[in-house]
Amino acid sequence: MSDETPDFGFLIGTDRSVAALEGAAAPSDGVGYVWRHLQGTPDALLSGLEGLGLDEAVKTALTAEETRPRCTPHGSGAILVLRGVNLNLGAEPEDMVSLRLWVEEGQLVSCGVRPLNALQDVVGMVRGGRAPRTPAEMIAAFSLRIADRAEPVVAELNETLDEIAERLEGETLSDTRRALADVRQVATGLRRYMFPQRDALTTFEVEGFDWVSREALSQLREAIDRLTRLSEELDAIRDRAQIVHDQVMDARAEQMNTQMFVLTIVSAFFLPIGFLTGLLGINVGGVPLAESANGFVIVCGVIIAVLIAQYAVFKKLKLF
Repeated sequence: MSDETPDFGFLIGTDRSVAALEGAAAPSDGVGYVWRHLQGTPDALLSGLEGLGLDEAVKTALTAEETRPRCTPHGSGAILVLRGVNLNLGAEPEDMVSLRLWVEEGQLVSCGVRPLNALQDVVGMVRGGRAPRTPAEMIAAFSLRIADRAEPVVAELNETLDEIAERLEGETLSDTRRALADVRQVATGLRRYMFPQRDALTTFEVEGFDWVSREALSQLREAIDRLTRLSEELDAIRDRAQIVHDQVMDARAEQMNTQMFVLTIVSAFFLPIGFLTGLLGINVGGVPLAESANGFVIVCGVIIAVLIAQYAVFKKLKLF
């Protein structure tokens, strides 16, 4: 996909016929609807919207710097903000791209600040003779294409999580924790917008616009179901990631306990010997074997005997 999506406009008939939109031309009654798309910075979008006769509230919503998925009925139409996964080169999928929409009977205006693959999918449908027949069906098409683009990302998260769980014992815990953190970050970022997007489409569905056909409502329900399944899948991924995280922490605690146990055993072995050698090393009169020629050998023998006795006691206590 290119870095820039040019502005375009289509006149779409009820028979799926498509014609390039010239200037501010609008369809005659019963002919179909107009789809205009504007791409650029918020300032550029505002400039492009000036000649379309839209309400100021609509223009403000379409050119906002920060957006979240929502549906706001306004007069005879509705403002919708949808989000799609960011599949642009070098981008993170969870940094989702917004698509701002104004929809009413006979007209659809879409605005984008960054390129969105789902938008290009819908453009391909229109140019391929499969254009949605009404603006409401176009909203459903956007939502379904957004879900189509999100599903491989969610499936990849599941596969990555499976791989992490399978190789949990084969990698260092630090590598596993980093990989797991990446999965949780992406899943959380995607889920942050999936549920609000589902709610936005539900609001549009139940608003009861008389220009929304039954077929469009059916397609909207399908898009809502798809987004619901994706949201639930992301919840499941987060839950599984938490389980794997708990396993990682348990493995780390077990590893630390093993290391501490080894250090404790070593300390226990050398504590009596340290006491014995320290006692014999005090610089006062009356130290045993101080004048004996075999004193060193005898002390070494005592130390070895103490070690053997400790080993027997620890073994009997099943400390190792």
